[in-house]
Amino acid sequence: MQLRPDQLDAHLSKSLAALYLLHGDEPLLVLEAADSIRRAARAQGYDEREVLVAGPGFRWNQLALAGDNLSLFGGNKLIDLRIPSGKPGRDGGEALQQHASQSMDGVLTLITLPQLDWQAKKAAWFTALTNAGVAIELNAPGLRQLPDWIAARLARQQQSAEPAALEFIASHVEGNLLAAHQEIQKLALLHPQGQLSLVQVEAAVLDVARFDVDKLRSALLAGDGARCARLLEGLRAEDTAPPLILWVLAQETRTLAQLRGQLDQGSSFDAACSAARIFGARQGAYRQAVQRCTTPLLRNALLHAARIDRIIKGLSQGDLWDEFLQLILRLTQIQTRLTPKNRP
Repeated sequence: MQLRPDQLDAHLSKSLAALYLLHGDEPLLVLEAADSIRRAARAQGYDEREVLVAGPGFRWNQLALAGDNLSLFGGNKLIDLRIPSGKPGRDGGEALQQHASQSMDGVLTLITLPQLDWQAKKAAWFTALTNAGVAIELNAPGLRQLPDWIAARLARQQQSAEPAALEFIASHVEGNLLAAHQEIQKLALLHPQGQLSLVQVEAAVLDVARFDVDKLRSALLAGDGARCARLLEGLRAEDTAPPLILWVLAQETRTLAQLRGQLDQGSSFDAACSAARIFGARQGAYRQAVQRCTTPLLRNALLHAARIDRIIKGLSQGDLWDEFLQLILRLTQIQTRLTPKNRP
């Protein structure tokens, strides 16, 4: 059974399932959901807990042994299985399917994983676990949803904030939910319950954004030039290696050029994505990006990337970071197709 994250609290107030599977791209949300399940388990008599971490060298027979080794004097048992890689392998997959098929009285299993790709979600072990218990996918809210997420967190501590203050927090944490969580907790310590003003929030919240090239990649595909520029400044301030930034920009430009070429030759978008090995949710970002990029624009962008490469290697003169910015603006600008109405 699949549950939404906002349904978990109501579910835990009733009888517990025998198995819980938590996965997603946001460790904070996965950790909080796991803590809620562990608290509910303790409240319902699961006094014994065994933690298993399926890392390198892990023997999967330990999972079966954990289900069999119930204390003669203890209460019910919680098996806390963590799979950091999200890939149990063949032996692990078989062990998980076997575990899911067994009915073990007095045993509750909690399995936590990172974000799973589409292949893992179609695997037999994932299907078996989902059918045997409750599965919850916990992903970070998008940038547009982040102010609402912050508002909900503030409401938990009987605080609220005006929209401008929520936007200020969201822009300064740059999608880092752990940082946002810490800043929200700080506001509870600094100010009483009630409405928070923008001035109060600005004085309390630090610039705790964590800049990385993956966020730059996402903003580039979304066509968000302003966010790209801010991320680029952050990467520069954190002394990120220029070759890494160039590699990301050039890689996405080449991928878009490949897609654009396939589309120009009459291929469908799905066929073009398959040829470029773009699957699942990633297709949405590329669909938006390729619609605004023409073949000449992408060709010029690749030439621009080659010029930046020469600057990095000291073979050409130029302001490296300004060239990065110009390349980003080139790739995020909206191309207006010429129609009979707007053709010059």
